[in-house]
Amino acid sequence: MPVNYATPTPAQLFPVAGVRLGVAEAGIRKANRRDLTLIELAPGSRVAGVFTKNRFCAAPVLVCREHLKTASIRALVINTGIANAGTGEPGLAAAHASCAAVAQLLDIAADQVLPFSTGVILEPLPVDRLVAGLPAARAALKADGWHEAAHAIMTTDTVAKAASRKVGADGTAPAGSAANRATAVTITGMAKGAGMIRPNMATMLGFVATDAAVAQPLLEQLVKEAADESFNCITVDGDTSTNDSFILIATGQGGARFDSASAPGWAEFKAAVIAVARELAQAIVRDGEGATKYIEIAVEGGRTREECKAVGYAIGHSPLVKTAFFASDPNLGRILAAIGYAWNNDPALADLDVDKVKVWLGDTLVAENGGRAASYREEAGAAAMKPAEIRIRVDLGRGTCTANVWTCDFSYDYVKINADYRS
Repeated sequence: MPVNYATPTPAQLFPVAGVRLGVAEAGIRKANRRDLTLIELAPGSRVAGVFTKNRFCAAPVLVCREHLKTASIRALVINTGIANAGTGEPGLAAAHASCAAVAQLLDIAADQVLPFSTGVILEPLPVDRLVAGLPAARAALKADGWHEAAHAIMTTDTVAKAASRKVGADGTAPAGSAANRATAVTITGMAKGAGMIRPNMATMLGFVATDAAVAQPLLEQLVKEAADESFNCITVDGDTSTNDSFILIATGQGGARFDSASAPGWAEFKAAVIAVARELAQAIVRDGEGATKYIEIAVEGGRTREECKAVGYAIGHSPLVKTAFFASDPNLGRILAAIGYAWNNDPALADLDVDKVKVWLGDTLVAENGGRAASYREEAGAAAMKPAEIRIRVDLGRGTCTANVWTCDFSYDYVKINADYRS
């Protein structure tokens, strides 16, 4: 079960003008489950994305990158069960065939379609099943299909992950030009992911849409910033997927328009997009495979944000730290050890003065002056590790920069889930 997270109700997920979603059971890998999602976008929609840096990236990632360079995107097709990664030329052919089938169905060009896959790596995508399921997905297209689509893109997730915001509805956060300040901008998104989580650009699969009109260069900048403030701050197990994709869609069907970062309301709109992305990213951690605890690692006092994040990830990736949190065992020297080797991720930390480092677990000061804090008592550490939500705070004592990383513990169930994943 996820840690303090529940899927929003259908009524809590606002439709985005210019976006329709439909799902179907295509039998991609298993029968009798929703595993195919079709998303149709209004003409004139603008789309930007960031993708995995894994060199064994999946065929659909390659096709998405190609199509985003040349075309105005009109549709997305998403399958679960099979990742279509490590599949070579046949995998590329399958991804292109998926796009061609959607294009024929919607009377658009094949390069106006973005394909996405998630599931087992190194197995061929049964594109014939995908194509056969498309008419049903098309027949199911509807503006309020976010709730069903969020369920249909799941793999080992135990809950669907989605989020919505409105900006400017009451005029206190202007959503566009002076003439449109009372116009509410809608932002809705969904994501999937529970394991193989250490995004190195974005998330496993994430899709966020808005009805605002956003200039293409601004949209491309925003999708990167949103990813860096959310999906690039989480880890479940330290593994970067072959299929990670995060897509930001601006349909332009609402009243707000942003042509530059100086446009009225841009700051509020940008903050809302990042808030949606962060809610989705944190939901992934809360639903981490086998997770029983949600852990925030707040690092401050760094010379750069990058070195703060390197320390956060060193702690968040450590199996020793994560298993200790599962057991509520205050073996907190494991945190110090992780901080000490974080320079492997950022060489700038090689001159870290450990005597200046301070570590808190919740409100309890654990370490200072190069060792255990004089005021620390193990019973306080054990008590701080019992709650389902835990905060680790680290002060590096060498600057003013900060960064947050979100992670979860490792339980017995993580091993069980991944040992039986293909069964």
